[in-house]
Amino acid sequence: MAALSPPTERGGWWHEYVCPAHGVELAHVGFDSGNFPEGGVRCSYGCRVDTPAVRGAWTVLAHHFWARRIRLLSYDGGGADLLTSYARLYSELTKAGEHEQAQGWMQRGRLFHQALTDAVWGVPIAHSILNLAGRAELGETLPMLDDMVAGARRARDAMVAQDKFSSNYTAWFNALGTTASQAAAAVRGESWSGAEEWLTGECGQFEHMEVAAGEDGWEWEGSTYYHGFVLRAYLLSLRGLDPESVPDRLERMIAALASIATDGGILPALHDGPYLRAPLALEWLEIASLARQFTTAYDLSAVAARALAEVGPEYDGLEDKLINWFSGPPRTATSVAQAAPADGSFLVSSFYAVLRVPGLQAILDHGPHGGSHGHHDKLALYLYGATTPWQPDPGQVPYGHAEWRSHYKSAAAHPTIRIDGLEPAEATGRLTSDAESVTATVDGWYDGVRAARKLISGTSYLVDVVRVTADREREIVLQFRPDVDLTVEVGPDAVRTTWAGDETLYGYHLADAVPVTRPGPGPADDPQRTRTWLDWTVVGATATYCSVYSTTPLDVRLEGDVITVDGNDHAIGGL
Repeated sequence: MAALSPPTERGGWWHEYVCPAHGVELAHVGFDSGNFPEGGVRCSYGCRVDTPAVRGAWTVLAHHFWARRIRLLSYDGGGADLLTSYARLYSELTKAGEHEQAQGWMQRGRLFHQALTDAVWGVPIAHSILNLAGRAELGETLPMLDDMVAGARRARDAMVAQDKFSSNYTAWFNALGTTASQAAAAVRGESWSGAEEWLTGECGQFEHMEVAAGEDGWEWEGSTYYHGFVLRAYLLSLRGLDPESVPDRLERMIAALASIATDGGILPALHDGPYLRAPLALEWLEIASLARQFTTAYDLSAVAARALAEVGPEYDGLEDKLINWFSGPPRTATSVAQAAPADGSFLVSSFYAVLRVPGLQAILDHGPHGGSHGHHDKLALYLYGATTPWQPDPGQVPYGHAEWRSHYKSAAAHPTIRIDGLEPAEATGRLTSDAESVTATVDGWYDGVRAARKLISGTSYLVDVVRVTADREREIVLQFRPDVDLTVEVGPDAVRTTWAGDETLYGYHLADAVPVTRPGPGPADDPQRTRTWLDWTVVGATATYCSVYSTTPLDVRLEGDVITVDGNDHAIGGL
């Protein structure tokens, strides 16, 4: 049996840890030995992949595996010997300076291709040293810690110089500067004097919170993953602080996560980010544990429970070690003004409108594109049960797979509107609302095309109305993209759909179009998983589609611009 030890080489870019044939992330094997698997690393379809890029990505993940293991050991007083040997290895591997194999667009790291990866690895290493401060042998870690601090400062200064202070990178550079300087001070037996530089100063974490997240708490990219990525960096930076001393923006970020989570704990994978990934589930567990200690106003316990179920054999209980993280009690009162009607049936944010009716949660994408992590899914409608992703955002594959990444960014992959088979331009919708509905309208995403989508909350159902107008005859397609078995039944007065899963969803659809089903790829955790795609096509200058969704069968009729659902009339005109 191979000895257990960290890898002894510098790492690359983890996003290249993907099967070139199938687009799935490769197996997490061999990390504890520090030796790349003989014969290549496998994918779930039987491939064995061994390329320089995959070896570099595997090495990143192995180093991060060991950083987490050392951090876990440190809470019980162990891991000092691993930290000192790591410090010697770090000094040897980084003596040449920046990583010469980094891609041109990257901010170069030292231990890894990216300085960002250095920071994400360095924060748990620094926390481990801080946990064990007072052990004489940890003096050997000071050159590594000092280099981490200098690297974080250099990287943050570069982001500021490039006018990219709001980047998610900056949150992690500040997190590394905070934790590594705290650990170095503790090892030296000194008081920490870095609060102004890394937390409260003009380029510190508190200022970054105000710049990177909006008033409603959403991180500016509008991605569930990157929102959590930045939130985790913030929370890890705040060890020992009183929650009341932190800007309200952090609480609002926690509220934003709670606003999109289903009752069963699904966190929709909006925009870029993994659809399903065990290491990400471990991060959600950590975020939920720290968020609970920061505020009791928002409950992420269902998110944590679902994440725990997703982790599987990689679970190690680290989040249970994160006790007494803050110096004061959690906040109890909310700082967030909820933009919702009195009945609480929907919540509006800068990126998404979230509507809830019994058994059903819908998310309408209407806001800014989100930069390089945005997708072409404006006016997409995502449908979830408590534990069933009937029509989810499909997420994204590791970025190293260019073809599949392009697919999952495209309009074709999302339950939205597509014109003439083309990709739309980046756009931001206009959102209006009344007591029972929200409407998003988009112009300029396709030349000469305007589209509006109106969602009406019924007592036990959701009405979805889509209207498209164009300046000439166009091919107008409304797309359904399920992640469950979809049954389509064409009847004399309507098309009925049944969406099977842990829970069942029933759809009733009225449109001057014929539904066409065809096989298509499922969400991004496995592009090879085939689902039934449904496209509604109108060739003309206008198109109207009307659907009703419920978890129970309904009586639905449409007469003119009034749709009647179980005796309740709803006006659908005026879009």
